Amino acid sequence: MDQALINLLIFVALIILGWISYKFFGSREFLQGKLKRQKTLTEDILKQLYHVEESNRKPTLDHLAGALQLKRKKILLVVEQMTTSGLVSLNDNTITLTDEGRLYALRIVRVHRLWEKYLAEQTGHQPKDWHNLAEKMEHMLDEKETQRLESSLGNPMFDPHGDPIPNESGEVNPVVWTPLPSYAIGSPGKIIHIEDEPEVIYRQLLDKKIFVGSHIKVLKTDNNEVSFVCEGVEHQFSTIVAANIHVAELSENEMFEEHAVRLSALEYGETAEVIGLSEECRGASRRRLLDLGILPGTSIEVDLKSPLKDPVAYRVRNTSIALRKTMSDLILINKN
Repeated sequence: MDQALINLLIFVALIILGWISYKFFGSREFLQGKLKRQKTLTEDILKQLYHVEESNRKPTLDHLAGALQLKRKKILLVVEQMTTSGLVSLNDNTITLTDEGRLYALRIVRVHRLWEKYLAEQTGHQPKDWHNLAEKMEHMLDEKETQRLESSLGNPMFDPHGDPIPNESGEVNPVVWTPLPSYAIGSPGKIIHIEDEPEVIYRQLLDKKIFVGSHIKVLKTDNNEVSFVCEGVEHQFSTIVAANIHVAELSENEMFEEHAVRLSALEYGETAEVIGLSEECRGASRRRLLDLGILPGTSIEVDLKSPLKDPVAYRVRNTSIALRKTMSDLILINKN
């Protein structure tokens, strides 16, 4: 056979083999991608149903479509498949989690809250980003990987927002907290939970430096507004916004610091004593401040301010250290 013809046949065979490989692996990747998207949507629906049921509301197809920003027809198709799988029951327009579905939902909630704890403690991501990042990461881990993540974090019981983290059996620690608008006027308390949804309200609270662990005292409340003091700053929020903050009484070994303020409030010529670090100061930031000698009882004063007043140099133990406002906001002091 002519060598040129042999080369041509080999070339054609390679093209056909390449086409077959492309169709096979391309179809396989497409199928895998479709299954992954299906799993993610199923888990998103389960988690949404769990949160709706926990708030004593009745989840409907229309509610799910709105919450997940998907067409009702697509939600219905997935819910019907979940019904066949025994994860939910569908009665007219109302959807109810089965015991199996609720346990599955709690596994997703568990992974989500562990990821938020990881992002808060081990990374430099800002609080406003924790939820959305955890939403993407919560579908990635199996049970063994989840256990390793939990162990690496020291088996935490609560996420950085104050929500309880379900254990591997799906059990959730009971919580006792009071919405800020219902908390007793004049009674010192501590913020133990801040709802991170809706996002617009959560960002408003972050902008005002409202943190889990902060001590507060309610000054006045009515049907429209709540006034309260938090770490030396007086705030006024509508009752709708304030209801996203939950408070508990101080424990017996906790003392309400009546005159506590943030270090960022210290001016030239003033001296102060460090009370401690906000619980919102975590991970590497907390370690850095402690290494710099920012400890309870330490004397501190303003040493030098930049033209834009950020950063500010503070004198601590005869050493000048520069801190951004985002850091000085996390240090609590008593002015002398």
